[in-house]
Amino acid sequence: MLKKTIKYTDFNGEETSEDFLFHLSKAELVELEMSHEGGFVASMQKVVEAEDNKTIIEEFKKIILQSYGKKSLDGKRFIKNQTLRDEFESSEAYSTLFMELVTDTDAAIEFMNGIIPGDLVPGEATVTPLKFEPKTMTMKEVRELSDDEYKQLSEKIVSGEIVITND
Repeated sequence: MLKKTIKYTDFNGEETSEDFLFHLSKAELVELEMSHEGGFVASMQKVVEAEDNKTIIEEFKKIILQSYGKKSLDGKRFIKNQTLRDEFESSEAYSTLFMELVTDTDAAIEFMNGIIPGDLVPGEATVTPLKFEPKTMTMKEVRELSDDEYKQLSEKIVSGEIVITND
């Protein structure tokens, strides 16, 4: 189980720091592996090699939300449900975590290793880092987009596929 402290600015404009818990059980890991043709790792490697950033982003989002939950008071259960996922996904904490993981390979490896049951992680990085780098666009390039490209821009920014710079 991974306890991740996330610092973010909430919708009241207040900076806050909050602990969140993430975990995938062995059963969930098997389901994840079996839900991809050739296995999850092999499937993701193909996606990375094909530079299919859209699929990489979708998979990262699924893993983050699938692993998010809350520990029961007695510590016997790790509670996950759609209501908890929706609440987390609609928070700035999720956005902050998502952007960290898709832009920082080391943070992504640490996260993936942290959500895997402890007896499956031998101590060193076990997750092959995904070589995802968001596309950087300047404001000049944004102004040169076609109408259709411009309409899709906000979705790509939110998904982490594109980062805008002032250069």
